[in-house]
Amino acid sequence: MKITVQSSKLVTGSSSGGRPSSADAAEAVPLTVFDKLHYDLYVHALYFFHPPAPPSSVLEAGLAAALAEYPEWAGRLGVDARGNRAILLNGAGARLVEATAAAADVCSLDSVVPPEPATPATMSLHPSAEDAVDGEVLLLQVTRFACGSFVVGTAVQHVVGDGAAFHCFVSAWGQASRGAAVDPAPVHDRVSFFVPRHPPLVEFEHRGAEYKRPPRPREGEEKAGGSESGAKAKANADVGEKQLVTRRVNFSREFVAELKTRASAGAPLPRRYSTLQCVAAHLWRCVTRARRLDARARTTLRIAVNGRSRMRNPRVPEAYAGNVVLWARATAAAGGLVRSPLPEAVRLVSEAVAAVDDAYFRSVIDFASSGALEEEGLVPAADPLETVFSPDVEVYSLLGASFQDFDFGGGPPFFFMPSYSPVEGAVFVVSSFSGDGSIDAYVPLFSHAMDIFDKCCHSLPAADARL
Repeated sequence: MKITVQSSKLVTGSSSGGRPSSADAAEAVPLTVFDKLHYDLYVHALYFFHPPAPPSSVLEAGLAAALAEYPEWAGRLGVDARGNRAILLNGAGARLVEATAAAADVCSLDSVVPPEPATPATMSLHPSAEDAVDGEVLLLQVTRFACGSFVVGTAVQHVVGDGAAFHCFVSAWGQASRGAAVDPAPVHDRVSFFVPRHPPLVEFEHRGAEYKRPPRPREGEEKAGGSESGAKAKANADVGEKQLVTRRVNFSREFVAELKTRASAGAPLPRRYSTLQCVAAHLWRCVTRARRLDARARTTLRIAVNGRSRMRNPRVPEAYAGNVVLWARATAAAGGLVRSPLPEAVRLVSEAVAAVDDAYFRSVIDFASSGALEEEGLVPAADPLETVFSPDVEVYSLLGASFQDFDFGGGPPFFFMPSYSPVEGAVFVVSSFSGDGSIDAYVPLFSHAMDIFDKCCHSLPAADARL
C-alpha cells in the first residue's frame, strides 16, 4: 500500500485567530505527579471510517474549534519560570497531515481491514513521532482511499493526557466538525485535584512501584555516555536480534462468558469478577507459559487503573484533560501461576485492582511531595526506553469506550486499532467492532513464544488446568 502525503500543516485553535501566541508570554502549566509518572513518549492509534469522507476544510475547521477547547494539544512541552517541565499553552498548533492511498494498490479500505498491527502498511497510516517538530504534542494524519473511506491516525505525547483524556478530545473534534457543541466541556485544572496533604500521609510503599532508583553505572559505561543510555542501548541491541510479533487475538462473547464462569468456580460465595480482570488473568497465564520462564521467576501483571472513578475529596471529573492513571500490580511466581487454575490468578488480579483506591492515589501524591524523590534520586518506574517487559505483562484497556461522538458527519469509525506499542508484553484490550460482543487483545511477544501462546489462549480447558 503506497501512501502519498499531500499536505502537512499546523492547525491552531480558532479562538487565537490562527496566530500562535508568543512563547515568552505563553501560560506554563506544570506537569502533575500523574503526568510525570507516565511514559514520556508518543502513542499511536488508528480510526477507520466508511465514506463519505469530509472535505479538508471541514476537518481543519473542526480541529481548530476542538483545539480552542483543548489548548494543551495545541501547545508545546517546555519548562516554566522555575525550570520545571510544563505544558506551554502557546497556541503553536497541532500538525495535520493529509495523505492518499494509491488506487492501484488499494481501492477499498475494506480490503485491508482488519489490518495486521505493526506492519509497514499499518504504520504508514499514522504520523511518525519522528516528524514532531519543536515539541509538538499532537500529530494527526488523514489518509483517503479511492473508495471514499478514510483513516485517521494519531500520534500523541502521553505526558499531556491519558487515553480517556485524548478520547474526549477526538470526540470534541468530531462534534465540532458536525457543528455540534463540545460535550462534555473539558476540565483543565491540573492543580486543585492533586494537592498534597499536610503533613504528607504516605500509607503505601511506592519505591519499586511508581518510582525506582536509577540503575548504577556499569564499569566503563561512564565514558560511553552514562549508565542509563549505555545499559538501554545494549538491551535494545539484544532485543534487535529477536523478532517481535504482535498478535490480534479475538475472544468471542461466549468464550469470555465461560471464562468468567470458570474464574468463579470453587469460590465460597459468588464472585463478580470483571471482564477485564478475567481476560487479563487468562492472558497473564498464557504469556507466562509461552515465555518458558524459570518456575522461581517472579512475574507481575500491571493493569492501568483510571483514577477518575476512584479518587474522592475532591473527585476528579470524567472530563479531566490530563493524566490520572496508576497501575495495579498482581505478582506471583511463574511456576505457581501456570500450575494453578484461572480462579487463583483472577483473585490476585481482583485484589490488586481493588487496592488502587482513593487512599492509594492520595498516598502517591503525598509521597511525590515529601522530598523523598529528591533525597533518594528516585525516578518514575515507567521507562520509555524499555522494550521488553518480560517476565512482566502490562495491560491497557479500552473496554466500554464509546466512539459514537468521533463522527465527522458520516458516522463513527467502523474499526479501531490501539497503539501497536512495539514493546514485548505490552497488551491492549478493546471491544471488537464486529458488533458481536467479542473482545480483541493485541499481544506483542517474541516469535519463538507465539506457537505456545496461540495453543493456550483460545483453550477454555487451559483455564482449569496446569499450563
